[in-house]
Amino acid sequence: MRKIVTLKKNYEFSRVFNKGTFYVGRHITVYVLPNKFSSNRIGISVSKKAGKAVVRNKKKRLIRESYRHYEEFIKNGFDIVIAARGDQTVPKYGALLKEFKYLLKKLQVFDQEKYDCLKEL
Repeated sequence: MRKIVTLKKNYEFSRVFNKGTFYVGRHITVYVLPNKFSSNRIGISVSKKAGKAVVRNKKKRLIRESYRHYEEFIKNGFDIVIAARGDQTVPKYGALLKEFKYLLKKLQVFDQEKYDCLKEL
């Protein structure tokens, strides 16, 4: 398993929020902005409105795992920020995966051909 490159600084998140394109789903919002690197960088944002620390960390773990699931099918060269919505409930993993894939397709960063090729095997 390889390490995920993350966004850490506030200005990196702000740049993606202000200049990037985004789509809103039921559980998450995905922001995407092209970067100058040949790899993707990911940032996860969960506000305090989402619940106490245990709930926020659970949401972060689910979001991180859904990114890992589709990481090889996402086109390279993007900064991606995934923001959890403010409801107090924790979504099911399957629902989150389905929504994340849908939002990536809407943002045109999901490589459907690569996904279909590996799905047939």
